[in-house]
Amino acid sequence: MNDQKLKRRVTPAEREALKVFGQVKTEKPVSEHEKAQEAFHGNRERLKALRLAREAAEKAKRT
Repeated sequence: MNDQKLKRRVTPAEREALKVFGQVKTEKPVSEHEKAQEAFHGNRERLKALRLAREAAEKAKRT
């Protein structure tokens, strides 16, 4: 059979739905490794800021 006869027209509502759902599918999923790396770096930066604040407070006490 001819493939042209089997194809049907896409309605405007279907086209809009494909746009909406297509955007969701194109977003890159975040892997567990990437989530862990992001949490690690965020925690490291937080601890670094706390350490620098503590060192600054100690230096201010000595002066």
